[in-house]
Amino acid sequence: MPIPEDVTGDEIDKDVRQELQSLPKTLADDVARNLVMVARLLDEDPEGAYGYSRVALRLASRVAAVREAAGFAAYASQKYGEALAEFRAAKRMTGNIDLWPVMADCERGLGRPEKALDMAGAPEVHKLDKAGQVEMRLVAAGARRDMGQLDAAIVTLQSPELAANSVQPWTARLRYAYADALLAAGRESEAREWFAKAVEADRDGSTDASDRLAELDGVEFVDAMVEDEDDEAQAPPKADAAEVEDGVEVEADEDDKD
Repeated sequence: MPIPEDVTGDEIDKDVRQELQSLPKTLADDVARNLVMVARLLDEDPEGAYGYSRVALRLASRVAAVREAAGFAAYASQKYGEALAEFRAAKRMTGNIDLWPVMADCERGLGRPEKALDMAGAPEVHKLDKAGQVEMRLVAAGARRDMGQLDAAIVTLQSPELAANSVQPWTARLRYAYADALLAAGRESEAREWFAKAVEADRDGSTDASDRLAELDGVEFVDAMVEDEDDEAQAPPKADAAEVEDGVEVEADEDDKD
């Protein structure tokens, strides 16, 4: 797959670069450039990122960072079986438990919420940092909702992290998930309160909490471009082969038409 000339491979994280030092330099550079493309495209073009991840995987399947990148590319493309296999491989290579929540979410994607809940109660969760534990809580709540257990999902999200006034990287998503679960359970006034709190914490626009809040408040957004097109469609047609004299449309003379 083509890679832009401005991508050198030096853009990758230094820890990943260190992992690639086990490869011959030319090969390491090729893998690094493909990993850069995976990172660039992951959010906007998951299928493109997946394509580059497969190239990197073909070149260096024994590098844990490559397996992890391939896992995230497959996950973003909703290829949950592949993603889970890659995450498991990366975990075996490194012993790192950080991928546990996303592995559990892959189980949800595969239609196995019960398995995700089993993972949420596993000893590995206690080894996660605070961000990982919050992520695991989000996955567990999602699994509860998959199973139609709305009240249990709400209870799962109730935590010290949810109640905290300080804003952390996970705060907006946690509040948003809680608001969404409340709304699904028919608790609209409480949902509105928590969507508003999510908006306060969402400094980088990681959720659409502001849109959800506006929707609850009955605010409708009109696309200006669509409105202009509608106006043009409703405008009266211009007179064809006619002349305007003193503000009155008259048919052109036969001589003028020739």
